Order: sequence, then structure tokens, then C-alpha cells
Amino acid sequence: MENDFSIVLCGAAGQGIQTVESLLTRTLKKSGFNVFATREYMSRVRGGVNSTSIRVSSNPVRAYIERIDILIPLNEEAIPHIKERISQQTLVLGEKQFIQTSSENDCERIEIPFEQLAKEIGGKIFANIIALGVICGLLNVNENTLHTALSETFKSKGKALIDENIKAADKGFEIAANLIRNSKIKREFMLKRNFDVINDYLLDGREAVALGAIAGGANYVTFYPMAPSTGVGTFLAQHGLDFSIIVDQSEDEISVINKAIGASYTGARSFVSTSGGGFSLMCEGVSLAGMMELPIVILVGQRPGPATGMPTRTAQEDLELVLYAGAGYFPRIIFAPGTIEDAFKLTQNAFNLTQKYQVPVFILSDQYLIDSYYNISSLEHEKLEIKKYFVQNDENYERYRFTESGISPLSVPGYGTGLVDADSHTHTEEGNITEDPTIRKKTVEKRYKKLELIKKIATPPELIGNDDYEFLIIGWGSNYYLIKEALETLNREDIAFLHFKQVYPLHSSIIDHVNKAKKIIAIENNPTGQFAKLVELETHVKIDINILKYSGYVFSVEELHQKLKKIVEGD
Repeated sequence: MENDFSIVLCGAAGQGIQTVESLLTRTLKKSGFNVFATREYMSRVRGGVNSTSIRVSSNPVRAYIERIDILIPLNEEAIPHIKERISQQTLVLGEKQFIQTSSENDCERIEIPFEQLAKEIGGKIFANIIALGVICGLLNVNENTLHTALSETFKSKGKALIDENIKAADKGFEIAANLIRNSKIKREFMLKRNFDVINDYLLDGREAVALGAIAGGANYVTFYPMAPSTGVGTFLAQHGLDFSIIVDQSEDEISVINKAIGASYTGARSFVSTSGGGFSLMCEGVSLAGMMELPIVILVGQRPGPATGMPTRTAQEDLELVLYAGAGYFPRIIFAPGTIEDAFKLTQNAFNLTQKYQVPVFILSDQYLIDSYYNISSLEHEKLEIKKYFVQNDENYERYRFTESGISPLSVPGYGTGLVDADSHTHTEEGNITEDPTIRKKTVEKRYKKLELIKKIATPPELIGNDDYEFLIIGWGSNYYLIKEALETLNREDIAFLHFKQVYPLHSSIIDHVNKAKKIIAIENNPTGQFAKLVELETHVKIDINILKYSGYVFSVEELHQKLKKIVEGD
């Protein structure tokens, strides 16, 4: 038995690829397999070429790979679109006109007239379900498991449609059985099952961030639709009434940030969901939050820029934008989750930290993490706590009181008898406008005191690999599992990986890690090595090699393996 298989569906938007992906991953998990799925798609409502990649394994899988074991092309453009990923080991199943498209590799191709068979059942709309049945049949999935998934998916459509879909799936199982029986397929697609995963959750980055906001006590959410973060806002809108959350899809990003700040002033735990281009419009508002010392959590879903760039592709290009956004200096916290679990826990904790330190807290994600998912057993949400830091005010209350820590008492209007002032200007402890140079100096120092406190509680980076390393890889955010698996395939004792889920401020342990390394390699999805530059700035240690990708597409495990292999072997 092999360790895992990669299945790819490729076709145009509107051909039902996402529905098949959902049905397949749910069915495979219920059959005792681990699954991982990610998608790449064009920014079009219909047309173009989209693909979804699904890994199915007896062991946990969490990263994108180039290899394709089973490919189902759904139009003429599919194979040309992903031809670089096709090898001699790829099994291509589909319509004659789709699978005969020229390819550089002599892969195994089997013609299956999905549309004709679908018409015999009730219409070509069932072609994808037949293909789904073929895949499940090749992987030895029980028919009833897929039948259940189909019944759950189409229960609102009525029994007649459910029956037709089950009939289509059974036709796919029949085709797979004939292919296996007649030895028309060169390899077996057999995996060991792990029935512990049957009750796991399938969770993507979008849902994880949204659930983290809910677990963090978010009660005012505002956003303007902008890929890849739109799904976070819509998920919270769908469940807002269940958790007493006001969700406001506003008219533009300037309105979004200002509404969130206003809500924070009245005591709401405000959450903003946006992307790099939208956040650019919010920078003045973020600066206002910094001056007013108001708690706010902001998700920035990164995508390739500048301007509209590539709306549905992935990048790590907005670190410097978020780090330096706003006029003047004020402290902030920036998290960059690398896993689904991180996306949930870091977002939840962001709400506690923003309330405690009264600084903006950012969740810096990207399209790859937002749109990817895998099975997990638990988010361990029972251990999490919503911490509140409001104090009751009185007639002596000073919103911006100078304290030894730099943190002033936080209160809201109406919670006591005092005045809760707020101002965008340099202000006194009471909140009155001033241009007194002594007070200006004290307010600047106040903000720096908070930064020093935040540094002390910074999340340390995770070291993966042998502590006695020669080569040190530095990475952040969604590249976590990609680098981790590439490192596993290298299987060398002299190389380790230091992953950062908090990218600002950096934990002090970074100094010891970088000073131990003979060669430091940074891996990022941007053209300038933004995080590498930040590390150099903070540690005064030069990064030796940057592995940078800025095509709009994610790294693959194989790609990183090859690049790292050349470096460590001195090629």
C-alpha cells in the first residue's frame, strides 16, 4: 500500500467542482481516510480554468503537492492548464476530447463518456457525480457512505433528485469495478484506513478564523467583500444571530474601519475582515485606533498586488504594509497562523490581547490558508477564556492616565459616572487636546512601554528538527506544513526549521536560534523577502539565502524539497 494519493479535478467555474470536492472529502473521511484539500481558481464567475487538489492518506496530510495520481479533466483547457503536474504515474479519466489534449508526459488515459452516461440517467448535470463514484470505487469506498453524503447534500431538493444522484454514483462504482476487474488500470489505489478520523471535523482557514472570532467574544463584525477574506465575513453573517453578533457589510473599507473603531469606543469587541488592497484604505483609521488606544482585531487576507493584482491567488506581500501602517509610531501585534488550529487559537487570543494592551492586533493570513482544509479531531476550545479588562469609571477617571506599565485604565461611556474622552490629537491624561512638548514626550514613551510589555509575552517560534543544526530555515504563516513536509523528505540531521506564528514583535529567543546557524535560509511568498528583512533588522544577523516565490501560486512540497536539496548539498 502507498502512503497517500493526490486527486485533481480541473475545469471551468460553474461546472460543480467545489460540490464534488466537498462530497468526496466528506465521504473519504467517513471511510477512515485523512484528507487535505486546496483550490486554485480564476477571478471569474464562470469560465476560466479552476482546479481542486485533494490528498487522501492513511496518515495526516496538511500540505499541497504537485504530484497527481488521479486526474479528471472537465473541459479542453484542463490538461494544458496543469500539464506540468502530470507524470507517467498519473491516471487520467474522462471524455475523449478532454483526455486526448496534448501533454508532455505519456500518462495513462482511460476514456469514460461521463456526459453520455449522465444523459441516460437524467441529464449531463450528473456527469460529475458519476466521476465521483469512479474515484470512490477506485479507492474502495463503501457505496453506502457516498449515498449518505449525497442524501445529506441534496435533502432540500427532494427524494427524486437524491435518487438520481445515487443512481449516477452507482454507475461510477460500476465503471471502477469493471476497470479493476479487467486490469485496465496499471496500479492499485489502496490505503490503510484509520477509523479514528471518522468523527473528525473538516475545517478550512476561513471557518477557523471566524470561529476564533466567535470564541474570542467578537460581537461587532464589519467588512467589505474582498477576496480572499470575504468568506470570513459571510460565515459570521450566517451565524451572527446564533452568537449575538452584529455583522455589518459596509459600503467601503473606510467606513468599515471607522465603524469598528466607534463600536470599540462603546465597549464592543470589534473585528474587521479585509484584504491587502482594502486595508490600504484603512491605514488612517488604524492610526486613529493607535492614538485613541482602542482595542480592535483586523484580519488581512493577503493576495498578490499592487492594486487589484491577482484577486484569487496567494501571497505574503502585506507584512510591511501591516507593520508600518498609520502615521507616526504606535505598537501593534501581528499574528500569522500556519495551521487551521493556529488560525482559530490566535484569532481567539487576539481579542484578549487587544483588550489588555489597547493596541491593534492583526491576523495576517493568505488565500492558500483561507481556502485550504483538512480533518482535525478538536479545536480544544474548552480551554480558552474570554478575558475582560474594563473598569468602572468615576468622576476622577482619566482615560489616558500615565502609568508605570504604559497601560491606562480602560472604560466605556455609561459604565460609571466619569467622562470617557477620546481624541485623535495628542492629548492629556483626561483626553483634552494639547501641544505641550512634555506631554507629547510622555505619550510617545507611554506607547513604547506597552511595546516592551508585549515583547515579553510574544509567542516563541517553533523549532522543527534537530537542535544541533547547521542549516536553519526561517518561515512564517501558511508555509508551515509545506516546509515541514519538505524537511521530512530531505531526512537530514543538519537542517532545522524555525516557524513564526507571531511575526511582530518577535520573541527574544530568535537571537539564540539565528546565532547558532552556519547558514540561514528564508522562505517566503513575496519578491523582496519582507520577513527576512524584519529578522535582519531585529537581530542584526544577515539571512544568507532567500527562497522567494511571487507567481501568485503556493509553493509545493516537491518544489521546496528540490530547492533545499541543492542548497544543503552545495549544488
